Amino acid sequence: MCARLELIFGYTILRSIHKVNSEQSMFTGIIQAIGIIDGKQACEGDYRFTISLAELADQTIAIGDSIAVSGVCLTVVSLSNTAFCADVSLETLSRTTLGRLKPGSTVNLELALTPQTRMGGHFVSGHVDGVGEIVSRVADARSERFVINTPKNITRYIAEKGSICIEGVSLTVNAVHGDEFDVNIIPHTLSVTSIGQLQSGDQVNLEVDLLARYLERLMEADQPQSKAPQMTEQRLKQAGFIQDH
Repeated sequence: MCARLELIFGYTILRSIHKVNSEQSMFTGIIQAIGIIDGKQACEGDYRFTISLAELADQTIAIGDSIAVSGVCLTVVSLSNTAFCADVSLETLSRTTLGRLKPGSTVNLELALTPQTRMGGHFVSGHVDGVGEIVSRVADARSERFVINTPKNITRYIAEKGSICIEGVSLTVNAVHGDEFDVNIIPHTLSVTSIGQLQSGDQVNLEVDLLARYLERLMEADQPQSKAPQMTEQRLKQAGFIQDH
């Protein structure tokens, strides 16, 4: 049997490209710099973060641009030669790990995708789906194997050998066991992202693969809203996304 999901994949790409063109920023999950929280200032009920640009300081960045900060899409509201400021709402603070950051904390940085950007990871929206917790971190040859516990409402979107974004980093899922999944992180990724500093008990931003969400959305189109679709092999065949050869 050969599972053919080209239609879904093409649909996802077209929707993602549309988002880029309609000024809804997208990212790739390939980290460009590790920034540092220089300041966190209360501002009329929420917060304004000042974040060092690090290696991004020589990039062309303007007020209004989007930057993914540990997987969270933020808008540049002010800018200097070495840092930028972004306003973070209470909603974002409560649904991501940003609320736990303090001056001196490190964050992963990525500029928004452009038509010229090399696609090295997978499409990432910068909208965090949930906060996971690192259950364990153990050496696995030259890499490190992380086991992460996920919120129950996003577990169904995580699949073996599928993509997931952790703290803004595009990674491949090794295996899924109930509400936990594991990933292997190579030495290069450990050294050029903040993931290298994480330990058991730390919380991380998670964004599931857009492909999984689009697939569910397409399959539920003909279902009563009260019924949650079950993405079984039989349903995929009925929908025409799997064909026997």
